[in-house]
Amino acid sequence: MTTKQEKTSVGVVGAGVIGRRVIDAITLQPDMSLSGFADVSADWRIRMLTEREIPLFAASANASEAFAEAGVSAAGSLDDLIAASDVIVDCTPKNIGAENAKAYRRAGKPFIVQGGEKHDVAGHSFVAEATYESALGRDATRVVSCNTTSIVRTLGTLKRAGLLKKARGTLMRRATDPWESHLGGIMNTLVPEPSVPSHQGPDARLVDPDLDVVTIAVKVPETIAHLHSWYVELTRPSSKQEVLEAFASSPRILLIDGRSGLSALNSVKEAMAMQGRPNSDLYEVALWSNILSVDGTELCYNYMVDNQAIVIPETIDAIRALTSSEDSPAASMQLTNETLGIGDVLQG
Repeated sequence: MTTKQEKTSVGVVGAGVIGRRVIDAITLQPDMSLSGFADVSADWRIRMLTEREIPLFAASANASEAFAEAGVSAAGSLDDLIAASDVIVDCTPKNIGAENAKAYRRAGKPFIVQGGEKHDVAGHSFVAEATYESALGRDATRVVSCNTTSIVRTLGTLKRAGLLKKARGTLMRRATDPWESHLGGIMNTLVPEPSVPSHQGPDARLVDPDLDVVTIAVKVPETIAHLHSWYVELTRPSSKQEVLEAFASSPRILLIDGRSGLSALNSVKEAMAMQGRPNSDLYEVALWSNILSVDGTELCYNYMVDNQAIVIPETIDAIRALTSSEDSPAASMQLTNETLGIGDVLQG
């Protein structure tokens, strides 16, 4: 583990909904420092970050011009940020990270891309509970998407308990991010994802090839979070108590009881706000214990995925894995959980 004097210097590229949360999470880690962030925009989000005296770098030549016109001061170019960092976390939109990866490799700096990029961009896909050790010392990894992260967390937990045979899931996906819902999204309709099965199942198998999982997805007219509904065939007859104990063994699965009033996506988000979570972020998979059903070898359950937050702890763990600053997955996850407050919310 790095000491306080040997903090890992992290540069973040892209300060959207994921990037700005990664920035905040890095500042909470005792073994990391933020070297700065790069972007192409000079909008209100960027201004609010620079007001915190976080160094801003221009992600492109056009960005430099935009910053100058907006009166925003840049500390340098993307190459300057790369040079100042031990590791880069790329949180840019789909396909941009793949292009930026060329610059990271030229500089010989390890980097992380997000789930919108293809597996081949990094050659490795990351969920801390499943692939931390195989990421140690690598030059790159991809933190998989929010939905895939939830699938690997939940099915991986059942697998470690010796209960998982195969799983089939239906994903009800929110239409757009809340902050840009005025720009698009769907209204008064439901849109099935045109590819059946949907891409999340194959993506989960890139993390854990042993998972027998198939998913279908539907886009729904809301912006709060995703909702998953799962049917799982168990390896043997089990009980509700045994399954709940298996899920409870994962610190990143939050068991909630709908009878307490936490019966819908909006009430869970409100509970996170009351807990004091920044942005009312739910880093865990919130799984309803009261509507989980076990009948012999058949298991059914539902859970909530906060797509803006669930990958944040995974990204922090991925930084430690790539830089080999912590060899133990459990130790890294424990530190990340403590700094982000994971496990500090009421379960039941």
